[in-house]
Amino acid sequence: IQDAHLSCQSPTKWSSVSSTDSPEKSASGAGTGNLPFQFCLQQALRMKAAGILTLIGCLVTGAESKIYTRCKLAKIFSRAGLDNYWGFSLGNWICMAYYESGYNTTAQRVLDDGSIDYGIFQINSFTWCRHGKLQENNHCHVACSALITDDLTDAIICARKIVKETQGMNYWQGWKKHCEGRDLSDWKKGCEVS
Repeated sequence: IQDAHLSCQSPTKWSSVSSTDSPEKSASGAGTGNLPFQFCLQQALRMKAAGILTLIGCLVTGAESKIYTRCKLAKIFSRAGLDNYWGFSLGNWICMAYYESGYNTTAQRVLDDGSIDYGIFQINSFTWCRHGKLQENNHCHVACSALITDDLTDAIICARKIVKETQGMNYWQGWKKHCEGRDLSDWKKGCEVS
């Protein structure tokens, strides 16, 4: 029972490095099909009480995370117009995303106040997105679940709004600690972005 539960909780076992990106920090899960879900479903059907918990765990972890490479993100961010948005270079955005989430689209962190930081930019549920029925501000007018998908559109729109409304990147502690005031030109080096 324990082994089946752990397998369902570890979708990275079925992840693979995308052939189009460098192997540097990629876990796209390409070509994995339904194997994790099928395995978990079979395990759940074989068990009684523990089977229900296993199945729930499989459904919750069914969406595999995408961990982008630095250069893939540089291209996405550049196309989205983040380079020099509010005076912040592309290097600032790439550096911030690395220190906030490790480029992981499904990263989530529960904070002491009960709110949750979501996605590649670790956008907080209390102020910026809607999580459940809690009374949140939802300044980005988006469900928090939309910030943890491989499609970064909502996350980028929200991050731009944060920079605009807070007048800078100080919202992100990872950026303040590791990126602010530094030469960040190496973050886009070799990525074929202007």
